[in-house]
Amino acid sequence: MAAELVLKIAQESIYTILIVIAPVVGVALIVGLLISIFQAATQIQDQTMAFVPKIIAVFLSILFFGSWMLRHVVEFTENLLGNLSQFVG
Repeated sequence: MAAELVLKIAQESIYTILIVIAPVVGVALIVGLLISIFQAATQIQDQTMAFVPKIIAVFLSILFFGSWMLRHVVEFTENLLGNLSQFVG
């Protein structure tokens, strides 16, 4: 039973991580793609042009999605700590 419980917790934690990082990674992917298309069209190959807008977009997405992300992490933590009695035995 302990192995099944550990696997269930690991599965829920991976799922929570994927759900929480999905908006930020999606925004970074879209901004990176748009910058790459712009660089290919204009033949500008400046390295800072790729990183600075992505960093700004990631920070803005964290500000926008931060409360939602925190809510998911807190729910996971409350669920984990609420079922702490299952670990003892």
